Amino acid sequence: MSFVARPLRATATAAITSSSSSVAFTTGLRALSTTAPTFYHQPRVPSSAIPIPNVSGRVPLPDVPEDKFKIEIPSYPYGPRRVYHQSNTGLYGSALIRFGNNVSKRNEIKTRRKWRPNVQQKRLWSKSLGVFVRTRVTTRVLRTIDKVGGLDEYLLGHKAARVKELGPWGWMLRWRIMQTEAVRERFRKERDMLGLPAEREGGEKSLEEQLREFKLAGFQFEEGKEPRSKAALKEEADRIIRDEKAELEIGQEEDLFMKSEPKPKTA
Repeated sequence: MSFVARPLRATATAAITSSSSSVAFTTGLRALSTTAPTFYHQPRVPSSAIPIPNVSGRVPLPDVPEDKFKIEIPSYPYGPRRVYHQSNTGLYGSALIRFGNNVSKRNEIKTRRKWRPNVQQKRLWSKSLGVFVRTRVTTRVLRTIDKVGGLDEYLLGHKAARVKELGPWGWMLRWRIMQTEAVRERFRKERDMLGLPAEREGGEKSLEEQLREFKLAGFQFEEGKEPRSKAALKEEADRIIRDEKAELEIGQEEDLFMKSEPKPKTA
């Protein structure tokens, strides 16, 4: 019996172009490319000049150079996720890659394996934006969105657990729908129902409102010595905080908690 070595039909070639930094490898079976994947192509929001932000955190503005005009999105309070970085680019909730073993029935041999979250790419309807938003989303988050009544209700959840579940991408979508007139009108009605004053355009409170909040918190100023500027009010608040910290430190030094009293002497 003789063996004859035959050359492989599949050949690999690398093509590097000067205009692009991508490298393409062509084989007899398929073509592989190292080009970076493209992110979601979001639709244009009707009757609005602010587009939907992309995953990188920038808000692309049509016909406006980025160095001249840029919209700043508030930073995500919990920061980017350091484990399972893919969850920073979609609505993954608290899903992570889980690890475990495959155990054979006969010899009980353990083989390491992993369970990845069930991630789908969907177009979810946003009532406030009036368009479908493209995003990666897990099936568990999809069930939550259906339960709460839509994408907007899911993104506008006010509890800390919901904000932590959104991730960086959900935080940017939350910021975008809060710029719409429908959501602003909704918040305006909620403030009226709670008896709160109307929100100012700049978002900064006046000196009278800050003094009123100080009095409601229990801080009283002597007559004629009330701060007449916001800077003076801030200095007074810092002084009160420093005094409270000093009193707390003095109380800690005494250590009177659970101190046993001396027993009365019997005759």
